[in-house]
Amino acid sequence: MTTVRQRRVGKGTEAAEDQPSEEKNVKPDGRILSDHTGGKPWNIVSTTVGGIVAISLGILTSVYVATLHENDLWFSNIKEVEREISFRTECGLYYSYYKQMIQAASIQQGLHGLVYDNKTESVRTINILERMNVYQEVFLSILYRILPIQQYLEPVYFYIYTLFGLQAVYVIALYVTSWLLSGTWLSGLLAACWYITNRVDTTRVEFTIPLRENWALPFFAVQIAAITYLLRNHLQPAQERLTLMVVFIATFLFSLTWQFNQFMLLIQALALFILDCFDMLPTAKVTWLYIIQISGLLLVCVLQFFNSMILGSLLISFNASVLIARTIQKNLKRGSFLNRLVKLILHVLLVLCLTLLINKFVKKNLNLESDEHIFKFLKAKFGFGATRDFDANLYLCEEAFGLLPLNTFSRLSDTLLFYIYVFVLFLMTVAAVIVAFQNLSGSSQVHSMGKMEECMITLKPDAAYNLIHTVLFGFLALSTMRMKYLWTSHMCVFASFGLCSAEVWKPVLKCIHLYTSQRMHVIKYSMPVITVLYVSYKFWPGIMDELSELREFYDPDTVELMNWIKSNTPNTAVFAGSMQLLAGVKLCTGRTLTNHPHYEDKNLRERTKQIYQIYAKRSPEDVYRILQSFGTDYVILEDSICYERRHSRGCRLRDLLDVANGHIMDGLGENEPDLKPSLYPRFCEEVKKNLPSYTIHFTRVFQNKTFHVYKLAKHK
Repeated sequence: MTTVRQRRVGKGTEAAEDQPSEEKNVKPDGRILSDHTGGKPWNIVSTTVGGIVAISLGILTSVYVATLHENDLWFSNIKEVEREISFRTECGLYYSYYKQMIQAASIQQGLHGLVYDNKTESVRTINILERMNVYQEVFLSILYRILPIQQYLEPVYFYIYTLFGLQAVYVIALYVTSWLLSGTWLSGLLAACWYITNRVDTTRVEFTIPLRENWALPFFAVQIAAITYLLRNHLQPAQERLTLMVVFIATFLFSLTWQFNQFMLLIQALALFILDCFDMLPTAKVTWLYIIQISGLLLVCVLQFFNSMILGSLLISFNASVLIARTIQKNLKRGSFLNRLVKLILHVLLVLCLTLLINKFVKKNLNLESDEHIFKFLKAKFGFGATRDFDANLYLCEEAFGLLPLNTFSRLSDTLLFYIYVFVLFLMTVAAVIVAFQNLSGSSQVHSMGKMEECMITLKPDAAYNLIHTVLFGFLALSTMRMKYLWTSHMCVFASFGLCSAEVWKPVLKCIHLYTSQRMHVIKYSMPVITVLYVSYKFWPGIMDELSELREFYDPDTVELMNWIKSNTPNTAVFAGSMQLLAGVKLCTGRTLTNHPHYEDKNLRERTKQIYQIYAKRSPEDVYRILQSFGTDYVILEDSICYERRHSRGCRLRDLLDVANGHIMDGLGENEPDLKPSLYPRFCEEVKKNLPSYTIHFTRVFQNKTFHVYKLAKHK
């Protein structure tokens, strides 16, 4: 069991950049005159200062998380095996391919080993570049080999420093997005401060470094910043083309680095679709964004040797359906309110039907089943029937895939982030509903005078996009805790933008009859300054205490296990066990595995369920036969799983296996009526008794307080 223990001592504001408060952006294609004038000395100075602050905050964030990682593990002082063990579960699996590429005799040999890999899944050759998103490890390993840095920097530091460096990109992208929305870099400053002070809920990079989301989210933030800029009015053609190129590159890199890319981009496509339906975004720009999403994903598909999960993604089916539906249904944005509403409903139904038909057709013809476990999980999670499916229940019982805990909002409220976010979200949502109604009814076409014009509610396209984006990803985070990092980081952007936005303060001040241009600007620029000062005053001492707290990596049982495997088993030995532990076995020892944590493959899921029978109530003959079928030489049993107490009854791994096998669960509590007692005791408990029926097949060759390793007999 890994722990960390206490380390032992020994060894200016810028009014000129403000977005014009009088802009009338009811329709994205409306002709609006801007008060913005560039080229003034103050504008240049302000932009320069804002840029310097953005880069400085990005670098400080990188140094901050790197220091936390070092202080928590004493990474610079521990042994290599301990460093590798610190990359837990799938993190260790991904890092193992970087290590494999570094240790290969040549780049070509390293690539060949990934394309024709027979050590990740025993008795099977798989293409790692097709199955997993590890191009970043490939690129980084090649970069390390060709740069003259081997004498000065260890491979592991080159890897982790790159990830920490991406945090700088992440913070700068959030800063720029908020700046673009509000027109003042004070908004970006506040967004970055909130991101740092809410670190527990905005990132987990310091303790899950190689996780795919830590590679992908910085690129996603860059993409959102580019889309925000793209949706501004009156861009020059050259600016628009350059921005589209940035959006494409960021979308491509995001898709290349995370296996869940298609689901995140689908939510983004839904946001664009909703806004386009209500005529709140320029249709031409939305079309380009649909095309960029499809082309970026298809390019990744090609690089991943035509990965079937990408070809059968809902995103490609949805985007294609939207583009097809547009050609079938023309003049969607003309007519009276009722006429447009009816056409809009028909349009939505057509898109949904086309999406399901296209997706079903593709999956049936290509025989795709890679992502079926996700839909089983979603079906069970949202109450569409109970399930005994092992894979679905494995996800349902993990805290990371449960609902967002309520204490998250308490932590976010301590920095005032959640309170301000809700305030801004409420006002912007009301404005969006009114603008959507105006657009559908055609009232935005009427050029009113006097009081009518004063009452007209406006919402810029870039603000409208970020509003729907935060709402949809908010629902995702509320339903699945693991996805909260997509929401909380954007929450920092959205709340800081609202606090510095004329779009928020102008209607508020008008409602209480206190509006003047000067008063609005005073509030707009003073509120972020006051908030930054408050957050700094309250959390700076805690951050300093955190940075001064020194701990040390401590997991002697796992270190002992890995050293024993390297010293006492042949290089060709095949190991079975839990997928989390086996990822570490591959990284630390290079031995062949029977299964691993990258779960996006149907055959692997079935294989894992079979291997996990070592924790079920099965006969020794059954377990031996199963392990033999996967070429297993050694099996590792973990007491933390066999006698698990972390989960409640019904969610322990042994309970999931018992239910899937039709057996009654252990302990006090109810069982479903059709479950039967097993004819055999639990294997992981009984094998330790050294009974003849077990020792004929399994010989214990290693044990400590946590692990038991058994060697399988070689029967003819």
